[in-house]
Parts: sequence; structure tokens; C-alpha cells
Amino acid sequence: MIETLPPAIFLMGPTATGKTDLAIALREHLPVELISVDSALIYRGMDIGSAKPPADQLAAVPHCLINIRDPSEAYSAAEFARDARQAMAEISAAGRIPLLVGGTMLYFKSLLDGLGNMPPAAPAIRAEIEDEAARRGWPFMHELLAAVDPETAKLLHPNHSRRIQRALEVYRTTGKTLSQFKREQASAGSEIDPIAQRYQLTQIGLFPHCRALLHRRIAQRFEIMLAQGFEEEVRELYRRGDLHPDLPSMRAVGYRQMWQYLSGEIDYPAMANMAQAATRQLAKRQLTWLRNWPALEQVFIDSEAGQPEKMASLLSECLKILEKRPIYKKQDR
Repeated sequence: MIETLPPAIFLMGPTATGKTDLAIALREHLPVELISVDSALIYRGMDIGSAKPPADQLAAVPHCLINIRDPSEAYSAAEFARDARQAMAEISAAGRIPLLVGGTMLYFKSLLDGLGNMPPAAPAIRAEIEDEAARRGWPFMHELLAAVDPETAKLLHPNHSRRIQRALEVYRTTGKTLSQFKREQASAGSEIDPIAQRYQLTQIGLFPHCRALLHRRIAQRFEIMLAQGFEEEVRELYRRGDLHPDLPSMRAVGYRQMWQYLSGEIDYPAMANMAQAATRQLAKRQLTWLRNWPALEQVFIDSEAGQPEKMASLLSECLKILEKRPIYKKQDR
């Protein structure tokens, strides 16, 4: 029965909605341990532009799956699903509750729906694809994918570079398409079981009261990042010499635009405008995911960032949602 399963919490939302602060606040009231669900926070040295919690806060409130990769390395949704499952199992075994917090919706989906045993990453093939894309563009790579795997290509926008890259990588490595792998695994029953079959799952989504509020929060946060030294952070990455703008790390919003500024492609005002526009587009995509998300408890944000009394109200609302679940009534807070 579902009541006998260990509890777990998903805390999701678009960028700049205060998910991390809320998760840390929840930790003061419930026996939770945090697991980051963010494709930028995994990278070491990418702190300011990813809105990573400061080092002293991470020391006081550890987050699993932060600072686990160098920016030169890739990290897939399948790798995340593997690592997150292991972290969740360890947290549950210790008598605590896994609280997964972030905005990388594909990562959440990989846990919610389960993933098959896809072929491992092939760095050399991936580098070839990135080089070809740098010369010919991702829409061209999308056309190449459509020629060999139209089923997968139909699901992807021509600029969905990471997913196009992965689908081509699978095909060029194995000679089989991504859609073929999925069909075979589904037929053989080899998909990893969805996380809802292992945990009593509560899913909370943070939503802005209106689009204008979210845009103001995005602008405010980017101004703070610039004041904290975001330019110098990316400049240090730029100086390394082994990074380039087609890496997944450097395609992260904000980092891509700052890299373009440092390489002389755009000026500083254009960088700031383009970075905020890209962040707004990211938030729009995240909200699209969330509006269609199953079994989601919705919590609405109606204030500017940094208002303690509003955080207290959000915390209270989330605790009320969690306390409806029998398992939480048994917890000693």
C-alpha cells in the first residue's frame, strides 16, 4: 500500500521563484535532506550565474548533486536519475525524507516516469557532433536526426541542442535510433520503475501570481548576480582554454550570453538584455511543463524576492500540504 512506502518530496518551479530558500526553510521543520535538481548547479566553478547557494550555506545545509562535475563534462538525465535514486535510497535508509528541489524539469520527469538503460555517453562521438553543430548549426543537425530517426526528431525543436545531440550520439554509437531503444525496452519491460512505485510522493509546484512578477524577479536576480561578480566568474572559465560555448555547461542561460560578451560578439547592454530574455524563455518552458504536471500541489508566489514575511507564508502553505499526508503526521518536527 502507498502508505507503507517511504515519503519523498518534489519541490519544483520556474527559475527565480525562491525554491532553494523555501527548501532550506522546510528543513527547519521536517526531517528532510536536499537533493538538487538543476543542470547548472552540478558544475564546479559556476556559482554566481547558477544562483548556487553560498559555500557557508551549503556547509550548514548540504545538497546532494551540487558540484559533481567539471564544466568540461556532460551530464545526462539518465545519469541524474541514477544518482538521484541512490541519494534518495541513502536518505530514506537513514530515516530522513528526500526533498528534491530545482527547475530542471527533464530531470524530474526522468525520475517520475522512469528511464530505460540507454547507452552510456560517448565523449568522442559527442565532440564530433558538437564540432559539426558549431560549423553548420543545430537546425541542420535536427535535419540529420530527422533523416535517421524521424520519430524522435518530431518531438524536438530544431534548437533543442542537448536532446538532438544525445539522439545523434546514440545512433552514431550503436547504429540504433533512440526511439528504437525506447520501443525495445518498453516491449521487454526493462524500463526502470517510476519513482512513485517506490515512494509516497508529494509534488509541490511554485507558480508566480502573474508573468510580470516573475519577470521582475528575474531582472532583480540578474542585477544581483552582476553585482556579485558574475562577469569575473565567467571570465575565469573563459581563461581556462578548454571550454567552449557548445558545451552543455556554457549553454546555460546567462553563461552563454556572458561568454558572447567576453568573446566580443555582443556588447555589455546586449549581454544583459539577452541573458534576461533567455531566462524569461526558460521560465516560460518550465511553466509549460508544470501546467501539465500530474498530481501537482500548486503554491502561488505574489511578492518580490527577499520579503521574509512572504517566505513565512509560503512555508506555512507548504507545511499544510505536507501535513495532509498521514506519513508526515507521524514525524517528530
